[in-house]
Amino acid sequence: MGRRSEIGVRVRLFADALSLAVFASMAPAADSGTTTEQFMIPAVDPGIELYLRNKHPSGAKDFAPGRILLFVHGATYPAESAFDLELDGLSWMDYIAQHGYDVYMVDLRGYGKSTRPAEMSRPAADNEPIVRTETAIKDVGAAVSFILKRRGVAKIDLLGWSWGTEIMGWYTAQNNDKVNRLVLYAPIWVATPPPAVGPGGKLGAYRSITRQAAKDRWLKGVPEDKKADLIPAGWFEAWADATFASDPVGAKQTPAVVRAPNGVMRDIGEFWVAGKAQYDPGEIRVPTFLAHAEWDADTPSYMLYAYFAQLSHAPYRRYVEIGEGTHNVMLEKNRMQLFQEVQQFLDGSLP
Repeated sequence: MGRRSEIGVRVRLFADALSLAVFASMAPAADSGTTTEQFMIPAVDPGIELYLRNKHPSGAKDFAPGRILLFVHGATYPAESAFDLELDGLSWMDYIAQHGYDVYMVDLRGYGKSTRPAEMSRPAADNEPIVRTETAIKDVGAAVSFILKRRGVAKIDLLGWSWGTEIMGWYTAQNNDKVNRLVLYAPIWVATPPPAVGPGGKLGAYRSITRQAAKDRWLKGVPEDKKADLIPAGWFEAWADATFASDPVGAKQTPAVVRAPNGVMRDIGEFWVAGKAQYDPGEIRVPTFLAHAEWDADTPSYMLYAYFAQLSHAPYRRYVEIGEGTHNVMLEKNRMQLFQEVQQFLDGSLP
């Protein structure tokens, strides 16, 4: 079967598997001039499929390597509500696509519309933590390979958020030849003291997060007099609705929850909190940009500075720290500062 035919089959299968209300049309969006496509692609492990969403300028078919980008999400929430949630009519994916880019996001296994491992169909305590960072890297590798073949290019840009910075950084250190530029937003590095995420005690296969817990964590570290106007009216509710709808099983519980694999929490305990790095950022040999926000309690500023110092072989490296923002600054009042700074890096000439 030809490549275009295979893609078409996967799109049709995906459309059959989801309701028309969920499946985005492949027709151009009238207001944005972009086209949206969705795919289910095989992971390297049998029985696992990964959800990819693509946005690109309508009518465009060919993109240079420096105009193709893949997003990967963090430890707890899926890609869609982070990168393609329309707030005031614009998502981050929209913003980059409107600058002429071919933009993708991927849900790792256990998140969003990708396959939920079998352990998530049983009580969390029945199994050990699932989807560790090395597994997530395999899923990113499958997504990158799909995009490279689809567009006929040798390399693309990568953008990771939170745990996604660990995934994308480690992947790049192993696959510099497939990466054009690297953007790490809220970079994770060796933690002292332990990060403000996750439960104590024995870890099960996955964890469950309520809306209230999500909001409390979001605002942790924000001065009391700044909390009221940090998130514009209705934005948290829009994000929570999209995020919790991504887990139909968790949404039926009382109270509703979103479930997230605990492999990352095992890695936090065994590596980052223990003072051990999982990989060497000095092996990254592509231009790298770090972005961070002032009130990020999950990945504090010292991680940004320490990681930046480790990028000894990047052709060039930059970082920006945004004032009055948290770990979720891309969903807050100052999000355009993040979008603009990252875009400037992406659009810049390579050395």
